[in-house]
Amino acid sequence: MTRRIRGLAWVAAGATYLLIILGAIVRITGSGLGCGDDWPVCHGHFFPSFADIETLIEWNHRLVAALVSTLVALLAVATWWKRRAQTVAVGGGERPAPDRAGYVALGLLLLQVLLGAVTVKLQLPPWTVILHLGTAMLLLATLIVAARGHPIGFARSARHDVAAAVLGFVTVLFGGLTANLGAATACIGFPLCNGQLVPSGNALQYIQWTHRLLAYALFAYLVVWTVRSGRRGVAVALGLVAAQIGIAATMVLLTVPKPLQAAHAAAGATVWAALVLAATRAPTQNRTTSA
Repeated sequence: MTRRIRGLAWVAAGATYLLIILGAIVRITGSGLGCGDDWPVCHGHFFPSFADIETLIEWNHRLVAALVSTLVALLAVATWWKRRAQTVAVGGGERPAPDRAGYVALGLLLLQVLLGAVTVKLQLPPWTVILHLGTAMLLLATLIVAARGHPIGFARSARHDVAAAVLGFVTVLFGGLTANLGAATACIGFPLCNGQLVPSGNALQYIQWTHRLLAYALFAYLVVWTVRSGRRGVAVALGLVAAQIGIAATMVLLTVPKPLQAAHAAAGATVWAALVLAATRAPTQNRTTSA
């Protein structure tokens, strides 16, 4: 049973990753109102006329969101069923430690759906878009936790992994803020901002520069942690961050083409998933196999 629940969690995590990428494509192509301000229907219909590409993109985004909703709901039900079966098995004795990841995922999903509706109804204000992105990232992390079967910070030494994950999460949110406020072109050149170590322009420059500084800090932190730990998972995360910075540099130097914006968003989600995977490892001596 446990193995099936983890398998379901992996499928849900994969669908959530796809949803995050589609959400970025919606933003990049300006398709956020591709279905008008209707929700959950699209232009008053569940199957609208796909006369323009924006409607098609937004409708597919909502379709994958419905798939994620179904998978997360099934995960929560499976988690409840497992806990109920375990309780019956012990004959009313001491209850086993509850596995709450499925319930947390369901709560985050409901919040995500609510934020999605608010975002559409208010016609895409940046603060709701950022909250929507942050909740999606937390949902992905929770599903990975459920799939791995180990909570974040399982081992005491994992505090460094948790610190990297927190830094990565803040970096991703600032990336979303940079994109949604139109700050992506505020800093020309790389690695400096308009040739300056400290920009002297408007607020948009400071927002993008802060995002860059966070990315540099994450890279430096992972370099140190990779050397100290020697772990493959941390090294993979470091390589992904390096690739992400490379994509960002190319994107800025080429005046932010849309395909590279999509690649940057996909790489950011991949970095986040890698950091969560690193933070949810289990000590070798405590690993057990579940049927």
